[in-house]
Amino acid sequence: MSASHSDGRSTLSRRGLLAGATGAGLGGAVSLAGAAPAAAASPLLQDRPGRLGAPRVGGLHLQFGADASREVVVSWHTTASVSRPRVVYGTAAGGLGRTVPADTTTYRDAKSGTEVRVHHARLTGLHPDTDHVYAAVHDGATPELGTVRTAPRGRGAFTFTSFGDQGTPTTGRLSGTTWVNDNLGSPAAGDTTAGVERIAPLFHLLNGDLCYANLANDRVRTWSDWFENNTRSARHRPWMPAAGNHENELGNGPLGYGAYQAYFTLPDAGADEQLHGLWYAFTAGAVRVISLHNDDVAYQDGGNSYVHGYSGGAQERWLERELAAADADPGIDWIVVCMHQVVISTADRFNGADLGIRERWVPLFDRYGVDLVVCGHEHHYERSHPIRGQQPTDTRTPIPVATATDVIDTTRGTVHMVIGGGGTSAPSNQLFFSPARARVITGVGAPDPATGKRPPQYVLEDAPWSAVRDADHSYGFAAFTVDPGHGRADTTIAVTYYAVSGPFGDLLPVDRFTLTRPRGRGRRS
Repeated sequence: MSASHSDGRSTLSRRGLLAGATGAGLGGAVSLAGAAPAAAASPLLQDRPGRLGAPRVGGLHLQFGADASREVVVSWHTTASVSRPRVVYGTAAGGLGRTVPADTTTYRDAKSGTEVRVHHARLTGLHPDTDHVYAAVHDGATPELGTVRTAPRGRGAFTFTSFGDQGTPTTGRLSGTTWVNDNLGSPAAGDTTAGVERIAPLFHLLNGDLCYANLANDRVRTWSDWFENNTRSARHRPWMPAAGNHENELGNGPLGYGAYQAYFTLPDAGADEQLHGLWYAFTAGAVRVISLHNDDVAYQDGGNSYVHGYSGGAQERWLERELAAADADPGIDWIVVCMHQVVISTADRFNGADLGIRERWVPLFDRYGVDLVVCGHEHHYERSHPIRGQQPTDTRTPIPVATATDVIDTTRGTVHMVIGGGGTSAPSNQLFFSPARARVITGVGAPDPATGKRPPQYVLEDAPWSAVRDADHSYGFAAFTVDPGHGRADTTIAVTYYAVSGPFGDLLPVDRFTLTRPRGRGRRS
């Protein structure tokens, strides 16, 4: 068996991994207890096709637990019941040796009546900063293999990536005699995944609007297509999502997020059962990542149902506790927020910025010194100058505190990044105001009798906060390389935004800059 991770990627042969397993737990070929030496574990016994009638292991993907150095969840889904879903795992050096059963979560899609079963196996007590190998299986199925590297514990170097608004590269609806994509996807939704794998990050942040299933003719197929496209990456590195407005599907769960909540097992935030997974946080190295669900505070009516204010302030109270704890923790250097709808955007005739987020979240970001916010929703790339404070306007215009675009001290203000070019067929990079201005949603009108949707009410503002925007490229993602600054007083994150083109994920660096701050945090007076 060979393994390497000089660039954060593990490469393991399927046959070699199975042959080197110290205990299979895969299909009864080898017993975990008293296992024979590795050479006796025949790959031919373990790599056979699944037996007739057993569904395959579909959509294999990973999520980190609250401590990304010690805990990973392995997930896959079926539409038929299965027996003994489980994961066999170990280290890249030692092979497979431990087995953990998977718990099964179900939801019934309200549109098709299809019941989906999602199997989640929680791997705990893992070695930090280490390559691990695993096989997901249920009785009668061929094992599906993956690798994952845990985060460093404490300060360590790593890279993560981010984009939002992806869709799928697959067609899903017959229009006359032609198959078309019915969920705003495009071939670029596959290109961006290939691009992420060129970087091979520790984890990937999904800034909402994953597959646009709520628009699709077949919602279950759309989720399946999305996972099939992304499993080539998501089985090797956690894809950590924020729910967007298009995760809101009519009839799926009490709020419409039942599919999203079933497909992902995310760190527990202590929320009520119907709200689980909609907001959460995890720590990787000295970075605290906080994922928010902006439909709770955003004014725009963008999903299948209008859920503004659904948490009754519970998410905001949790957010303030999380921010206060992270900002007081000397082991945390960076606070990164992942969310969907935006505080900043200079696109015309698109969604616009949302006053609700400026009112509810931005004062907390300012108070506790959030360093970076990554968003989607607008289908282009744009970033702000560091902002802190708001003008006394109807739109609460953010105030830029510096104008340099190469090196940015985040102790002075928060940098917001719109990274919404994940693959949707409706890019907004050709809609920029010139010179830069912004449309801000300040409220909504009464529901339209024909559509039931609440029309947005807009106010225009100048955009002194806008720093960089890319009008030339529709699709791409950002990579963030954390340097803990050992031996120095400061730590940095080197940021590159890559435009992506072609099925092999060819990358073109479009924007580069560096975030910097002192190591360690402490409450400011």
